[in-house]
Amino acid sequence: MQSFAEAGVSTRVLVALTRQDINSPNQVQLESIPALLDGRDVVIQSPTGSGKTIAFLIPIVERLEPGKPGPRALVVAPTRELAIQVDAVFKSLDSGLRSALLYGGVGYHRQIESLKRGADVMIGTPGRILDMMKRKLVSLSRVEYLVLDEADQMFDAGFAPDVERILGHIYSAQTVLASATMPDWVSKMISKHLQDPLRVKIVAEGPSLLEHGAVHTNAGLKLRVLSDILHQHRTAIVFGRTKHGVRKLNRELRRLGHNSVELQGNMAQSARDTVMDSFRNQRADVLVATNVAARGLDLSHVGLVINYELPDTAEALTHRVGRTARNGNSGRALTFITSDDHEKWAKLRRQGAPLLRSVDASAFARAGEWLYLEEPAPGAVAPERHRTATHARRRLKPMPSRGRHRRENRP
Repeated sequence: MQSFAEAGVSTRVLVALTRQDINSPNQVQLESIPALLDGRDVVIQSPTGSGKTIAFLIPIVERLEPGKPGPRALVVAPTRELAIQVDAVFKSLDSGLRSALLYGGVGYHRQIESLKRGADVMIGTPGRILDMMKRKLVSLSRVEYLVLDEADQMFDAGFAPDVERILGHIYSAQTVLASATMPDWVSKMISKHLQDPLRVKIVAEGPSLLEHGAVHTNAGLKLRVLSDILHQHRTAIVFGRTKHGVRKLNRELRRLGHNSVELQGNMAQSARDTVMDSFRNQRADVLVATNVAARGLDLSHVGLVINYELPDTAEALTHRVGRTARNGNSGRALTFITSDDHEKWAKLRRQGAPLLRSVDASAFARAGEWLYLEEPAPGAVAPERHRTATHARRRLKPMPSRGRHRRENRP
């Protein structure tokens, strides 16, 4: 089976996919769509950017007929940005089905109107879905197809009780659970709520399209090193740890001449939408963000991710760097480490963070050359020292232009 048609997708949906230059299914779509069209519960464990949104939306479009009381399909997402993104993909399939998009941080009027008009499909975040149920504006009793998207992030964000309450109002539904990782809570939810699910697990094969290295620097030089890199390499996401830290870093970068914008949880939804629109359409070069941007956002043009501040978990580190090297594109990630990060980096390594080789930040900022220093970056931070050209290093090719060009595998 090598095509959407062979997977059971109708001509009408094929036309909608072709308009978006989606002409052949990837692995996660090939493995999951036939089972979903047959009515099976499915667990999809795959990296971000693997195409699972198309995989779980196509069965909704194929199986639901417009005009009946609803909602008959429900997609639960952990963040506003992801819910908006899923809704955009759904509308691109041109199904004729009515959708309601529910998320917090904005007023109720437009969302209430979409529910009153009647919705075949409801896409939303747990808190706003429960809010609408409490107001008796929506019932889940007719839901026959349920998607829990980025289930592990819902647990990380503390939504587990809300998700359980939502499931308690659904009588019987085919269920899709999509998750990049499988922590205990997600595994327990699968055992409790899914019936003999097909498990689709996608692992990266072949040469990696992501190069991830460490930059060891002095804390006092950290901002200058970052700025030098960003002047050479635009279209980057820079991750900070806290909302306050992201605001401060964005101000500093703008002072240094960068066309940067910030994304963090304290922003109103309208401001977040404006930021994402400017970055997605490349009116801004740099997105400075907390972990709110680490999951679900499909930003295929991002060539560089920088962990300016370390996250709290190795899993969060994985999701951060997953914002690049997506959908067949190559990408690079840099993780900044200072002596102040010694204990934190050691903890992340114990949790499974990768052993990172040190990258010559000066060469990368000056000429775009990705040069690994000869000695590997240790599991714990080595004593700080100024990196110079006299250090032995391995020369690699400059980063290729964005596109679907694969590079040879790097050790």
